[in-house]
Amino acid sequence: MRATTSQPSNRYQFVAGNLSLDFANTVDWRESQQPVELLPAYSDLLDWGREAGLLDISDAGRLLHIAGDELDAVVAVHARAVAVREAIFRIFRGVARQEPATADALRLLNDEFARACQHRRIVARPDGYTWEWAGQGAALEQVLWDVVHSAAELLTSDGLVRVRQCAGDPCGWLFFDTSRNRSRRWCNMDGCGNRAKARRYYERQRVRRDVQSSIRR
Repeated sequence: MRATTSQPSNRYQFVAGNLSLDFANTVDWRESQQPVELLPAYSDLLDWGREAGLLDISDAGRLLHIAGDELDAVVAVHARAVAVREAIFRIFRGVARQEPATADALRLLNDEFARACQHRRIVARPDGYTWEWAGQGAALEQVLWDVVHSAAELLTSDGLVRVRQCAGDPCGWLFFDTSRNRSRRWCNMDGCGNRAKARRYYERQRVRRDVQSSIRR
């Protein structure tokens, strides 16, 4: 575990349009033979939560300080975070492919959702009432609370039909398609979209060269 939290560095990309899908995307090149883990330690989970706007720097620092005295709990929380991320990925990849969720993935999400709900409270505000998390700033797993609520809300919403998986092979990232005609294909046009354009260009050039070579013969 790192000794200190990092300063804001924009290590992570938030291009999915949904918190839970962005969390699922914390593995690069998911569909490749060598996917890259972006949350290898608990401190990375805190960094992601800070960049996602779920924690401020003081919250992250306090949690990392608590983590230093509860190493076994930290290992368990990090393992839970990875497990729920993989469950969310499998569920929503299935949605994008019009395949049903596996019982194991749905059970894991439900278990974490039930845990999160234990910390949900209705509080009074001057202009009405709102939801709030109890114990925020002290619970090692608090980043997961917002993530699983985001997943549950999306999974039970009319917008579920807009969940897509990036067409860039072997990217595998998920995203929420907000385009008017539901035609978005890439997680990020600057990345996978441009790579696909470049591949198409070079393929056209190759075909053109082959045709010209055949004519010269």
